Amino acid sequence: MAAPSALDHFDLAILDILQADNTTPQRLIAQAVNLSAPAVQRRIQRLKDSGVIRANVAVLDPVKVGMPLTIVLEIHLENERPDRTAPLRARIAAEDAVQQCYSVTGEADYLLVVTVASMEDYEALTQRLFESDDNVRRFRTSVALGCLKTGLRVPLGKALPAA
Repeated sequence: MAAPSALDHFDLAILDILQADNTTPQRLIAQAVNLSAPAVQRRIQRLKDSGVIRANVAVLDPVKVGMPLTIVLEIHLENERPDRTAPLRARIAAEDAVQQCYSVTGEADYLLVVTVASMEDYEALTQRLFESDDNVRRFRTSVALGCLKTGLRVPLGKALPAA
């Protein structure tokens, strides 16, 4: 994966445009960053190959597709040894309802953001993830009452090298 220092101002400008709308035609990106369309295409391919661009996805409104509940879970473990946490990490990675999972410092060991259609679906999810795992000491549930902001955009302003 390319180190941040390997990214120049053209790369960062292209990434900023793609984060706003990854369907922007390369000719429009080229005009915006003052490069040729083939140069933009090569840079985008290099950014994909190096792992800087991890995915091209559509961001859905969970409510409009029948998944109105967003829940944040704190998971507290008995033991953080990799051999004890591997089964849980594998179940989390395989679970479609888990939108995000972070290994964190503090009281909890993991924070999860999940999206489900109903509380019954949430209960089934917690059973799948935690029921047979004696390494899960407890988990705490917070139901989102509303959404103020959601997104995956990485702020690049401070990453831009001086022109």
